[in-house]
Amino acid sequence: MTSTASQQNGRSSSSNLVLAIILACQLIIILDASIVLTSLPEIGRSLGLSATGLSWVQNAYTLTFGGFLLLGARTGDIWGRRRVFMGGIALFTIASLIAGLSQSAESLLIARAVQGIAAAFAAPSTLALLMVSFREGKERTRAISLYSAVSGAGGSVGLVLGGVLTDLISWRWGMFINVPIGIALVLLAPRFLIETERRPGRFDIAGAVTSTLGMTSLVYGFVRAAANGWGSGLAMTAFIAGVILLASFIVIEKRAVQPITPLRLFASRERSGAYLARLLFVGGMSSMFFFLTQYLQGVTNFSALTAGIAFVPMTGVMFGMVYAVPGLLARLGSIRLLSGGVLIALAGMVWISRITVDSAYFPSIAIPLVVLGVGAGIAFIPLTAAGITGVEPSDAGAASGLVNVAHQMGASLGLAILITVFGTASRHAASQPSPSAGASHTEAQYVLAHAAGSAITGSAIFLALSLTVIVVLVRKRRIRASSSSRSHLDTRKVEQA
Repeated sequence: MTSTASQQNGRSSSSNLVLAIILACQLIIILDASIVLTSLPEIGRSLGLSATGLSWVQNAYTLTFGGFLLLGARTGDIWGRRRVFMGGIALFTIASLIAGLSQSAESLLIARAVQGIAAAFAAPSTLALLMVSFREGKERTRAISLYSAVSGAGGSVGLVLGGVLTDLISWRWGMFINVPIGIALVLLAPRFLIETERRPGRFDIAGAVTSTLGMTSLVYGFVRAAANGWGSGLAMTAFIAGVILLASFIVIEKRAVQPITPLRLFASRERSGAYLARLLFVGGMSSMFFFLTQYLQGVTNFSALTAGIAFVPMTGVMFGMVYAVPGLLARLGSIRLLSGGVLIALAGMVWISRITVDSAYFPSIAIPLVVLGVGAGIAFIPLTAAGITGVEPSDAGAASGLVNVAHQMGASLGLAILITVFGTASRHAASQPSPSAGASHTEAQYVLAHAAGSAITGSAIFLALSLTVIVVLVRKRRIRASSSSRSHLDTRKVEQA
């Protein structure tokens, strides 16, 4: 009896360590997408970056993360998940150290891009390792629930943690915090994680590189246009290069023996619509975080910590809606729920876009953020279901990967486009007399408030376009809320952070 109990306790301790390793990896990957947001004004002052330049601190990470995600998943299949997990975390740790030590904008942006590449290789392995490490049933359900909780809460934790570290120490510690965690993960992984079976296959490196460079060129074109105007020769050259590279990507995928993006996945109009709707929705949401952070610190004079806490009501509501959606899904159906969620989010975004230099956090920002959180929390689960419905089992991994790619690319492209709106609005406001400037507000605060409101209006347009795509394309097929799809969705909530 004692021997059996000891063995059970040993297995339980080992399982807890395995789960802790996987959750810690997922947490730092999710954190790094949001931890810099509340630090951006301080990073800008420290390294001399403008608002358009600061957008690259975020885009360098999300572009490479999204661009190499499918290649990272394929590499794990061929080389083994544990090996790729360890390599990804090791590279992520080194890049984080370099990012924290950066003394120039160029060094920081390169390190952020490498972080994104490393995350693209580590992230797909976390869920696969969790599935092989825990037996189906109660153990796996518990593990997936904790994994989903970390994925859902990671974004809000990053906002607050970034603010705390920036206020109390330095923005650099938002990068340094990954280093001890990464070292511990690399040391513990070979002792406790199971290596997965390797599968024969080919690497579609050309597809990954052309798609990532193509999207990066488009984003660069928008950011350059925001800084120098639409007449910029560099901006036009970047747009042309982006179109050529993305066209090359399509040709490569058609001819590749094992493409990272099977083009047959886009044969379904409903599924293609779901990818586009997600890209637009995330583009609007992530851009709002970027511009509202600038507003809270530059106009309302919130500290980095207070600005991070300001988003907690929204992210908390989003996380809470995960538990309400299954019941609503059964009663209303996925298309009604998805359309209703996006419509609610749109109402909240329009409300936030009305901010002025005199707006108070409560009620002008806090309440619409809660409304936005309710809508986004409702929308993400059926939107994810729409992106993976109707696919063959052999394409399930690629379809799920495309949902995440659309998420990351939407964040990058949305911010790049709306940076041009922010830049144009800033120049226009600076050229006009400032009715609110005076004893209470500076000219710079007036300009920032006007530009942020204009950019968030652009976010509302993105959400309106997403709703239009859902009504026109996705509504043609009713996504079934089967128990199997719900189980699959539980494992993909990382895409909702």
